[in-house]
Amino acid sequence: QVQLVESGGGLVQAGTSLKLSCAASGRTFSSYVMAWFRQAPGKEREFVAVISWNGGTTVYGDSVKGRFTISRDNAKNTVYLQVTSLKPEDTAVYYCAANRNYYGSSISQFDYWGQGTQVTVSS
Repeated sequence: QVQLVESGGGLVQAGTSLKLSCAASGRTFSSYVMAWFRQAPGKEREFVAVISWNGGTTVYGDSVKGRFTISRDNAKNTVYLQVTSLKPEDTAVYYCAANRNYYGSSISQFDYWGQGTQVTVSS
């Protein structure tokens, strides 16, 4: 089992950047696929990015390709999401998620979730 705690959100202006972090508990972080999702008010939760166990491969949602970068540091039990060129439509609660066996974008396949961090982008 793993517990996830996100941080780094905030209120920012359009065009700026943030780096979100997700710290995981436990000694087996490297055995989990990690991902970021987001949920805007009144909308369904949306896939943002996923990273493989060793960080060697990544996949991004279409709306964030070229602007967001997912990375992980297995020595620090942490996954990151660097978000750049922020737009008002990026406003959402950002969640990190983990699972042991599935590498993809399906929300239902992720077993562990953090509480989320709010990102608000003003125009």
